[in-house]
Amino acid sequence: MTTECTSIRGRSAGLLVIFVLALQIAGCGQKAEDGPILLKFPHVTAPATPKGQTADRFKQLVEERLQGRVVVEVYPSGQLMDDDDSLDALAFGEVQMIAISLSKLDRLTHKFQIFDLPFLFPDLITVERFQASADGKVLLEAMEDKGLRGLTYWHNGMKQMGAPVPLRTPADAAGLKFRIMESDVLQAQVLQIGGSPQKMALGEVYQALQTGAIDAQENTWSNMYSSKFYEVQKYMTETNHGYLGYLVTVNTSFWDSLPEDIRVELESILREVTEWGNERSETINLEDRQKIVESGISEVVTLTPDELRQWQEAMKPVWTEFEGNIGSSLISAALAARQ
Repeated sequence: MTTECTSIRGRSAGLLVIFVLALQIAGCGQKAEDGPILLKFPHVTAPATPKGQTADRFKQLVEERLQGRVVVEVYPSGQLMDDDDSLDALAFGEVQMIAISLSKLDRLTHKFQIFDLPFLFPDLITVERFQASADGKVLLEAMEDKGLRGLTYWHNGMKQMGAPVPLRTPADAAGLKFRIMESDVLQAQVLQIGGSPQKMALGEVYQALQTGAIDAQENTWSNMYSSKFYEVQKYMTETNHGYLGYLVTVNTSFWDSLPEDIRVELESILREVTEWGNERSETINLEDRQKIVESGISEVVTLTPDELRQWQEAMKPVWTEFEGNIGSSLISAALAARQ
């Protein structure tokens, strides 16, 4: 990144300005003819999580198959930057690839809010069916006007709830301070059950739970285990109420500027590691759920069918609230994937 690129970013004010300028100065990044192409790939989860393992697998295969032509540097656990900063960094060519939580994209387009609607997707099979559909594939292009391109979806898993009390019914969540990601849908979801939503980066959650700054959180088994949330949460309620996934995203200008043979090989490797990682994600989450059970620190609460229906009914109004943003046809396509 040149001084000119950096100074332009420093004068930017507002997200829209940032991405307009990024489109204009995309050429400030590394050129393919400069030597080995560097792909900096930051993410916020631990190496042992589904995303962490898949990112490492991508690095391994790229460096095996494109020896000396492409170097991948993976920065896990927020070592380099958090998700929000990574979007700006990608636009300006400071990093070349990210796998950002779909929930974090609603500041750029409302379309990805579909993945946050509570109880829309009952399991990962339904999620995959939707993502593989024509509507799911079109979403990959939803940020082209911002200079960003989605290449593929990576799973983490289905989300559960952790709290200081067993969350058997929505009434049990009333008054609790819930950590959520930057998502208007997730905020509405918590408000719908009488909780207080607190938007917070993943790396801050453990201490916030430990100190009582927040009471509760939602996440996958793998994230709750790797981030040790179970150590500071007495109960984990198995709700499977939401999907946590990631969009592997690149700067469109950078990606299109790569030599065609390199770009084609990278896309082939991504398809391979996506299939590998998405198959692993369910296994990892089941294993980490069992590790939480065996720890004896946090109790896993299983809901009865009637209790689960109460949660579904309590959160269903969120669909109506965001239908205008997302589009009724997209929600219908997601519902069709259930069959």
